[in-house]
Amino acid sequence: MTRIIGLLALASLLQACSAVKIVYNQAPDLAYWYLDGYVDFNEKQSLQVKADLAKLLAWHRQTQLPGYIDTLQKLQQQMPSDMDAAQVCEMFFDVRRKLLAIPAQAEPAVAALAGTLDASQLAQMEHRFAKGNADYRDDFLEGPPKARRHKRYKQAVSRAEMLYGRLDNKQLGLIGQTVDGSRFDAARSYAERVRRQQDALQTLRALPTDRPAAADTPDKNRAAIRALFDRSFNSPDAAYRDYLDSLTQDNCKNFADLHNSTTPAQRVRAVETINSYEQDLRALAARNKG
Repeated sequence: MTRIIGLLALASLLQACSAVKIVYNQAPDLAYWYLDGYVDFNEKQSLQVKADLAKLLAWHRQTQLPGYIDTLQKLQQQMPSDMDAAQVCEMFFDVRRKLLAIPAQAEPAVAALAGTLDASQLAQMEHRFAKGNADYRDDFLEGPPKARRHKRYKQAVSRAEMLYGRLDNKQLGLIGQTVDGSRFDAARSYAERVRRQQDALQTLRALPTDRPAAADTPDKNRAAIRALFDRSFNSPDAAYRDYLDSLTQDNCKNFADLHNSTTPAQRVRAVETINSYEQDLRALAARNKG
């Protein structure tokens, strides 16, 4: 259920300028299509989910886009100068706090929907989880280590060049070093992925869907979904939380090191790129006022 959050957050990520507007404006349709692939909504659920997604996007456009614009402005001011890991992490946690407002807002709708899911829909969800897990294992756990490393390297280079433009050989080498030295543990991440999925299925199966609802059922469902969201974003596994914290700190340092290796021209390119995202978000926010 929490995948809706990632879909609605796409507009705030660094994508091609035209894609930001397209993805954002189509977020309800994209989110519905994605979720329907996991659940296979019935007619009544479909109508309600589409309405809830439209309301969520309207809320997001009106109340959240100004905060994203503010973050992009601050980032533009920082890009011309060198950065350290603490500054990068501060930006990361700022964005994370903003994104976590989405599940809080979506909680009532998610809880209401969750209470209507039947056994066949949960079986469909479990099947789709299994398919996605197979793809994850193929990408990160199986196959030649060299090929897996190359894929991660290409992804890192692509993300960096989307912001700074073409990298030189020294910068490409720096990215290669960060990939090789990364504490990313695919097996540990996979285990947490499976834990979240099983937690979601167990939570949803425990909701009272097969008998007349008691007066307090909506409140209990909301509490259950709220707890599920919390466990999804803050793992109950202390060792995993420590691992994720270490990985985040490493990634902040790696970004700072790469940024500090860039030329003035590359930093100008980065400012221009981020400014284009800001202008796209301003146009999206202005649509709400028009």
